[in-house]
Amino acid sequence: MKSPLTQFPISALLFCVLVMTSGCANERPSSFQGYVEGEYQLISSPLAGQLQTLAVSRGMTVAASATLFTLEHQNEASAVSEAEQALQRAENRLADLSKGLRPSEITALKARVTQAEAAANLARQERDRREEIFQQKAISREELERARKELASSTALVAQLTAELKTAGLGARPDEIRAASADVKAAGERLAQARWRVEQKTQRAPAAGYVFDTFYVAGEFVPAGYPVVSILPPGNIKVRFFVSETVVGSLAPGRLVSITFDGATKNYQGSISYISPQAEYTPPLIYSRETRTKLVFLVEARIAPNQAVDLHPGQPVDVTLEDSHG
Repeated sequence: MKSPLTQFPISALLFCVLVMTSGCANERPSSFQGYVEGEYQLISSPLAGQLQTLAVSRGMTVAASATLFTLEHQNEASAVSEAEQALQRAENRLADLSKGLRPSEITALKARVTQAEAAANLARQERDRREEIFQQKAISREELERARKELASSTALVAQLTAELKTAGLGARPDEIRAASADVKAAGERLAQARWRVEQKTQRAPAAGYVFDTFYVAGEFVPAGYPVVSILPPGNIKVRFFVSETVVGSLAPGRLVSITFDGATKNYQGSISYISPQAEYTPPLIYSRETRTKLVFLVEARIAPNQAVDLHPGQPVDVTLEDSHG
């Protein structure tokens, strides 16, 4: 008795195999291999200085605003103290100009006015007396003119002191007060700059994250702008994978993907955040011979921070496209 396979024509069997193979080749794959990548935050100070304290170590998890490191800042602290004193002096000068002379100074000025008025009265009496004597031709005209000049000088002094007494209660001139106000503003800005320099010597974590690495130890000199700590916030973790040109046209930002990896106890959900507009011949990591000769496009997906903490940069993952209509 012949087997059912021998009874089936070989040509028909080959036709079925070709049809099945052709159908599989036309199907778009929905699962791709990829890897995890992190965008690290390199924390540095815009000012140079000796590393005084390093508050974190590699492998720690830090909260947002946690202190990371402090540079030596004695000179900057001294500059703040000096700027505070300069601001205080400028404010005191402005206050003095705004309120005029002190009461004791005004009292002394009033006394000078009284003395000048008394001297002017005596000069007037002397002038009148010499006017009479001159009419009697008992003195020369030069003596009379001398008395007249003395009266004029005494009268002018009274007018001058009276004007000074009036001005003393008004404070300084408006232009002097404006100049003093400008000095106060400039001193305040210098103080703000000095305080900023002190603040920049202590750097804090901009977000909660994982301390990936530290680059200096306490006591070393750190140049301006050189990173001291590298942090990886969970929100900066992403998955990168590559899709063929037959698939990329069906993708759009926001498309949900399912992510898993070896040892995972659950699937992690992410959403596509970036699709490269440029094709590549091979991905950076070659996963199989079949992908070497195909055009591929880079795709990135973001994961919620509370789930991204389970992923590690460089870790291989499997990415599955979820139904776009789901």
